[in-house]
Amino acid sequence: MKKIILLLLTCPTVLLAQEKYNISGKMAGVNAQAKIFLIYDIGTQHITDSAAIKDGEFKLFGQVSTITQATLVMDHTGSGIQGIISSPSPDVIPVFLEQGTIKVSVSDSLSKGKISGTKTNDDYALYKAIAKPINDSLKALNIAYNAAPAEKKNSEEFIAELQRKQIVIQQQAKDMNSRFITGHPDSYVGLQVIKDALNQELYPDAVYLQAQFSKLSKYLRESKTGLSCQRYLDQLTTVAIGAIAPDFAQPDTNGKPVKLSSFRGQYVLIDFWASWCGPCRKENPNLVKAYQKYRGKNFTILSVSLDQSGKKDDWLNAIHSDRLNWNHLSDLKSWGNAAALLYGVRAIPQNLLIDPSGKIIAKNIFGDDLQNKLAELLGKI
Repeated sequence: MKKIILLLLTCPTVLLAQEKYNISGKMAGVNAQAKIFLIYDIGTQHITDSAAIKDGEFKLFGQVSTITQATLVMDHTGSGIQGIISSPSPDVIPVFLEQGTIKVSVSDSLSKGKISGTKTNDDYALYKAIAKPINDSLKALNIAYNAAPAEKKNSEEFIAELQRKQIVIQQQAKDMNSRFITGHPDSYVGLQVIKDALNQELYPDAVYLQAQFSKLSKYLRESKTGLSCQRYLDQLTTVAIGAIAPDFAQPDTNGKPVKLSSFRGQYVLIDFWASWCGPCRKENPNLVKAYQKYRGKNFTILSVSLDQSGKKDDWLNAIHSDRLNWNHLSDLKSWGNAAALLYGVRAIPQNLLIDPSGKIIAKNIFGDDLQNKLAELLGKI
């Protein structure tokens, strides 16, 4: 059974040129002790600034080298930033630090406030308004799943119905993003929508994202953020469906190097996983079922583990415990695994199905989808 994964639409983080920002805020009905905090990151450095609220107004100003996403945090009682950010529902709102005066207008809570006055913040407000119906639909789907009794969550019909709705909503989100980027080719928001998809989605659609990236202005495509996105898109293209799977070699459980190309002539499921990965371990029984069904029909599995140095026993114990009786490889470098880097793997479990010629014919097929694909290729048993 597939795990339901719902990603809300998010927006910009980091962009281009020396930016002097001024934040001017107005709010009503705040306590005398109330304070505003501004937090953001520059590389590995975490920055925190603050301002007192006097007569319902506050001001913050500074300079950043590039347009930068930050967060405004409302401290209603003067308790301090640490207690606020660790609370389950802090009163916060995103803001983009850039050249100009950024206006913050708040009536009851900061999270319901409005930010305007500069191009990126105005673009973001527009994007949020357009994305709201889609985000509301995703939230409703999550609420329906979380509110369901345990027996219903185990119902294949219930999960299948939620997944059908999820697919429709995700397509609506893609269409919306495409329209926004087409209509705003010079907007930093469009560029960051693409970057967020590359960084936050479990299995980014490289073909779709490349098409959207190509709509952006040359200025954005050639920015630092744009070039970084293009490098990752190029990498994902090398492992897209229809491409020949890049060859690699890694040690097996006995330390002997094994090459992917040595399996040419067979259908091979390359499975990226790790002993510590809960979703991977939950998917393993499905892999066992597929292997037992089709191993006599020119099919095998090649698992690549993202376990780390010093944890080899955990890897071997998981293989034994889950009865994974096929080929296993790992350089024990965790997320630095050379094969995972080659294939652009940023989330696990992840898999690719390779045909006998070495061509990638499917990606990230789990549960019934894997069984159905193998039955299509190798016949039902």
